[in-house]
Amino acid sequence: MVLTKCEIPGLLVIEPRIFADERGLFYETFNEQKFIEATGVEGLRFYQDNESISKKNVLRGLHFQQPPFAQGKLVRVVQGTVLDVALDLRKSSPTYGQHFSVELSSENKKQLWIPEGFAHGFVALEDHTIFNYKCTNYYSPQSERTIQWDDIDLGIDWKIKCPIISEKDKKGQDFATFVTDF
Repeated sequence: MVLTKCEIPGLLVIEPRIFADERGLFYETFNEQKFIEATGVEGLRFYQDNESISKKNVLRGLHFQQPPFAQGKLVRVVQGTVLDVALDLRKSSPTYGQHFSVELSSENKKQLWIPEGFAHGFVALEDHTIFNYKCTNYYSPQSERTIQWDDIDLGIDWKIKCPIISEKDKKGQDFATFVTDF
């Protein structure tokens, strides 16, 4: 595995080593020992795996859960392609309010580690995109929050013009009025 630290501290792009031959291919999607070595995060436990299937141009996010139900997420694409975005919500971070984006696909097999303290979203760039999340805490509906995906202050380029957005995501909070608990 190749583990690359991003310009926003805490985020990590993971590229697996792929073993391919005439039968197909094999690769590790997670290795706890290598993850600990790269991040220094010990005692990590994934409590819940989620999977979504999206049509092309579906945008989901920017979501997070407030403490004490905050979640770290290890995300990857099983089929299709997404533009994945993580927004730093950690008030003491020098990159507070900045975002990182990366293309994740079934072809490139990249994953993104998003620790607690980030809002997360993605847009499907292909039909029938299957997206997988490993979460470090259980889903808590009363703790879930949404930052407005198209907030002008954030300047996120989602690479599409007319996303398909849920009613919940249309009502996300503006970043200027957001008060972080991280």
